[in-house]
Amino acid sequence: MNDQAQALRNLVRHHEQKTEERSTRVITVTSGKGGVGKSNFSLNFALALQRVGLKVLIFDADIGMANIDVLMGVSSPYSLYHLLKQEKTILDIIQEGPGGVHFIAGGSGFTDLLDLSAAQLDFFSDQINRLHGQYDVILFDTGAGLSKETVRFIASAQETIVVTTPEPTSITDAYALIKMVTAMEHDVKFKLVVNRAADNKEGHATADKIGLVSQRFLNIELPVLGILPDDPNVMKAVKKQVPFSIAYPGSDATKSIMEIARRFADVPAAPASSGGVKGFLHKMFRLSH
Repeated sequence: MNDQAQALRNLVRHHEQKTEERSTRVITVTSGKGGVGKSNFSLNFALALQRVGLKVLIFDADIGMANIDVLMGVSSPYSLYHLLKQEKTILDIIQEGPGGVHFIAGGSGFTDLLDLSAAQLDFFSDQINRLHGQYDVILFDTGAGLSKETVRFIASAQETIVVTTPEPTSITDAYALIKMVTAMEHDVKFKLVVNRAADNKEGHATADKIGLVSQRFLNIELPVLGILPDDPNVMKAVKKQVPFSIAYPGSDATKSIMEIARRFADVPAAPASSGGVKGFLHKMFRLSH
């Protein structure tokens, strides 16, 4: 583990001169209800982004059901908790998963974000700032529904991806989440992913339902980032604890996640004024006071 931490330190030093050149996009992935495949999407989306040439870090920000490491079949000795307790640095708690993707394991540490002392806040901010320019994308995989922590991540990120399925309850809950966040007057850039669609027709019909009511009643646009099929290989991969895009590279789900990653990479990031990592931190801790 010390070797891995040293390798990450070397990585940071190697890229120091490029820090100002690389623009880091901070993304939140969320859902209105559990069981829609959100974390599986987050993991395989991150791996697909790596394949199209972007460097990605995943934060498992699902407080109650943190499971990114389980989906990868990787053991995580450290988590955000160790950083907040100032027992480890940010580089110590970053782990490397399959496909070279970096991740930070979740757990109870995220609840502590609400109650940091001034000294802890300074330390945490300084550590997170070290990530500025080191990654193209930092992705927060939040819990389902609207906890106060999830709201904070959604409101602080540059973009938020909402994952839903064609099930009526999933559609209703996804819209309810978007409506509640919008009512709080947070300027959030939402994008929609429809998972487990029988076919593209069903996927786009689902997206249209949410998009039309969002436009009519909330006056917001809800771009569709992509549709993922109901592919049996996804569950097979979950049981193997291997990401489906690695276990079944030729599957329909993998082809679709690669299309989504290419589409995401081709669309410019939110305006620079949103501030990347520094802007994320500013918004996150402004909302706590």
